[in-house]
Amino acid sequence: MATMVTSKGQVTIPKPVRDRLGIKPGSAVEFELTEDGRVVLVKVDAARLPSRFQALRGRAGKGLTTDEIMALTRGEG
Repeated sequence: MATMVTSKGQVTIPKPVRDRLGIKPGSAVEFELTEDGRVVLVKVDAARLPSRFQALRGRAGKGLTTDEIMALTRGEG
């Protein structure tokens, strides 16, 4: 299935693909790049784990050094 890219970089996801993935207006999707250069469209699951930033909320408080905070942000903590 081919689709055109608009001047704003937008594309229309073909209906058979939307139907197969259960994509509706307001659905979140991600584009994943594979090692062989392909792009995979994935519907984001609402029950997905929180982002690494949401997971850190409330963890960085008094007493942490800048290096410790950066390690937490990188997921090293």
